[in-house]
Amino acid sequence: MPTTATASRDRTWELRTREAKLNSTKSSRRLAFLYATVVFLSAFLLFQVQPLIAKCILPWFGGTPAVWTTCMLVFQFLLFGGYAYAHFSSTLLPPRGQAWLHAGLLVAALITLPIAPHDSWKPSGHESPALRIVLLLSISIGLPYFVLSATSPLFPRWFSRTHVGETPYRLYALSNVGSLLALLSYPFAVEPLLATNAQSAVWSVLFALFVVLCGATGWWMVRHSVAEHASDNPSIQRASASVPPAWSDFGLWFGLSMTASTLLLATTNQVCLDVAVVPFLWVLPLALYLLTFILCFDSDRWYSRRVYLPATAVLIVASVALINSGAWAPIVLQIAVFFGMMFGCCMVCHGELAAQKPHPRFLTAYFLTMSAGGAAGGLFVGVLAPLLFVSYNELYFGIFSFIILVWLIRLVEDGARWPLPRWCAVPAVLALLVTLIGFLTQIGRHAPGAVAVARNFYGVLKVEEVQSTQTGEPMRQLCHGRITHGTQFIAPEKRHTPTAYYAKGTGVGQVMRHFKSSQPRRIGIVGLGIGTLAAYGRTFDSFRMYEINPKVIEFAEQRFSFLEDCPAEQIVITGDARLSLEFEPPQEFDVLVLDAFSGDAIPVHLLTQEALDVYLSHLNSDGILACHITNLHFNLKPVLAGLAKRAGLAVQFCHTPPDEQTAALAATWALLARQPSSLADLLNTNSRSTNIGKPVFWTDGRSNLLEVLW
Repeated sequence: MPTTATASRDRTWELRTREAKLNSTKSSRRLAFLYATVVFLSAFLLFQVQPLIAKCILPWFGGTPAVWTTCMLVFQFLLFGGYAYAHFSSTLLPPRGQAWLHAGLLVAALITLPIAPHDSWKPSGHESPALRIVLLLSISIGLPYFVLSATSPLFPRWFSRTHVGETPYRLYALSNVGSLLALLSYPFAVEPLLATNAQSAVWSVLFALFVVLCGATGWWMVRHSVAEHASDNPSIQRASASVPPAWSDFGLWFGLSMTASTLLLATTNQVCLDVAVVPFLWVLPLALYLLTFILCFDSDRWYSRRVYLPATAVLIVASVALINSGAWAPIVLQIAVFFGMMFGCCMVCHGELAAQKPHPRFLTAYFLTMSAGGAAGGLFVGVLAPLLFVSYNELYFGIFSFIILVWLIRLVEDGARWPLPRWCAVPAVLALLVTLIGFLTQIGRHAPGAVAVARNFYGVLKVEEVQSTQTGEPMRQLCHGRITHGTQFIAPEKRHTPTAYYAKGTGVGQVMRHFKSSQPRRIGIVGLGIGTLAAYGRTFDSFRMYEINPKVIEFAEQRFSFLEDCPAEQIVITGDARLSLEFEPPQEFDVLVLDAFSGDAIPVHLLTQEALDVYLSHLNSDGILACHITNLHFNLKPVLAGLAKRAGLAVQFCHTPPDEQTAALAATWALLARQPSSLADLLNTNSRSTNIGKPVFWTDGRSNLLEVLW
């Protein structure tokens, strides 16, 4: 029989064992909570910094959709770098080595703060904007973004070392929840409440917190890590015996990821082209893109082919119809159809990806392949598409790629026999895509009436010949996307006539004709167009014109004759007008014309208090600031009224209807001056507009186009 002492020792041992197990369970739970906290915070910071840094540099590069696309390209390549680092470090290094290496990167990233880019990065107008954006982002946020992006694949891998037998894929879904919350909070809370410098400061503080938590997690991971070569662990034995993915699996993962990424960026481009370049329209599609990740990787019950394939097919047809309908479709309809189509396609792509996720042993390779596909989609839309296509045809390419992938997946699952040898499958698909690219490169070049078509960083320009709907007279016009930026009669006797938004009866026409015939004038023009305002030039006048798009200057000089026929002195300056004016001595303009808002990619940085201060420094005491604010989707009158009120300026608004006889388009102009007398008796009484609305005041740090949506 056991003695009393022996029984007491056994009881003590049992209590200690239970206590050890309880402590181990508590420690495991605390570590799991720490994993979840760091993954969530890293994803939140990762997707807060994207719209923040893009908004900081958007004014420097003309406010075009390509700025966001180029930023997304950099983000995706940094993401790919982070995933590659996570894969190779977890494969080649032991847990302690990984922890020390990651700690070093965290400290190095902390040293690079703050993230706000320095003013020295502002372009001069002669360099490649895309290359400068890449360099700017790589240096200002490259290392912090790289470290944050590595968290999503690295921490689930660490989790599988410390929590053997538990699935780490829920952490990936949690990271996408953090990303989604970051994106949704930016346009509705962060952007309206905080200026950009305050946003940068708050982000830097949160990043420092992330560094501390991440370092603590690495230390705990080293202490609790289970060696993968432990032969007595059944879970690890099963992992070692699991079948590695085939090359075809990697190819499918890559193709699905690239297609989803292509559709995300191409759809964003399409909507920004027709609506506006604002953070909300960057955030919404990216949020929907992340939502598909959350749903598909949380549970397989959220994705059903029977639901999403038919619905997506209908939305694809509707999207193609909208593309062909022009920019006149309502904003809400465009957003609903285009983003609905993108959501459906991404849901299918990510649903198929989630259905094929491998064993956690191959988790980092799986995520690395997905990030490579995402980066390839960004490379195609951001770099190759502008070189290959003369129109925004990357959306067609993405839709076609989606259809091919769905067909291939169904073909394999249905057991259908491939009619050619197996090695021909990849070349056949590539041949189809190359054929499609060849077809798309020609779309727009030979459209009826097209004289010249060109695409660059700033968008698609088309010169075309049309006929007046009422008089039948031949005319030549310049279109940027679907917005007309100038029209000229072809007939020699009428080609000197100012037309479109600049006809004699418009606000700017009345200003230009108000001066005495013998009075020399200094005229500044922001936004060249086809040079229509040069039709008002006289021998003793001086015109100084600012244009950010070199192709616009080329077309104005070679395809239209307003500049050639103008007897006044002319100087055309390439680059962003505000940046150019900031570095110039006072020009003492009699009239400074702002003609950069008739399109729907509104350069907000030209409508802020800081911008107005620059303009006023170049106007003489009696000078007039004439702003062309005709716009399909945005009512800019409150913005000009707010700026005028804050600066103590007189302001008048002028709206004129279209006139087919003179080829005048409906035009709205805002005229601002220091002295009310400068605007007295300037406008016809019947052209003055009094319906202004509540004034809105914008600064460089705080602006929101949603405030002035029609």
